[in-house]
Amino acid sequence: MVEFSLVAVFLVGLLSGVHCLGMCGSIVGVFTAQVPKDAARWPFHLAYSSGRIMSYAMAGALVGAVGQAGLLMRDAVPVQHLLFTLSSLMLVVLGLYLAGVWGAVRQLERLGGGLWKRLQPYTTRLLPVNTVPRALGLGALWGWLPCGLVYSVLLTALASGNAMRGALIMLAFGLGTLPNLLAIGLFWEGIKGWVQSPRVRLMAGLLVAMFGVYGLIKVGYTFYINGWSGSCHVPA
Repeated sequence: MVEFSLVAVFLVGLLSGVHCLGMCGSIVGVFTAQVPKDAARWPFHLAYSSGRIMSYAMAGALVGAVGQAGLLMRDAVPVQHLLFTLSSLMLVVLGLYLAGVWGAVRQLERLGGGLWKRLQPYTTRLLPVNTVPRALGLGALWGWLPCGLVYSVLLTALASGNAMRGALIMLAFGLGTLPNLLAIGLFWEGIKGWVQSPRVRLMAGLLVAMFGVYGLIKVGYTFYINGWSGSCHVPA
């Protein structure tokens, strides 16, 4: 199931271009405007996204450790069934969100408001972004910006029940978002028509939702064959 989750969340990140435009487009635009005119822009954007992805991986490790502690508190098998079910359900919800069908994911953004209020003042200390290390630090801080999409994927990291797996899941998600954020910063004028297409958004969302449905079927099949007492490993 771990390999399945990595592929699924990578695709979630890769197919989330419409969300990235609305959530991070203005931020990247401001960031781009501060890059020195005589400097190449791509090292700054790559550093910015690297810091952001590192923060995602750190958050994934933290919630994965929480999931691991939950597995140790009681019989691991039923808890794993529930966590994998939760993970698959969140993929369905994410797919519907990306397809523009259901916006419930946005409600999750309220959860990180308190933490962001504490971190936001530090972002001003890194402005203007006139060096690559500053871009890296700013990206690491912006990685904690309240985002319903990120929080939804964090539930998949929680379901992994392991700190290392949780970090890998969020790393895969972050790498999936990398082309979007680089494209927004470097080539947005040339690709925005394609990314904003309702047909592209619908197809991307349905593909992500299908991963969630597939996961639910696999977990349900395991429960049908083995019950609560059986192994949560599902044959491919």
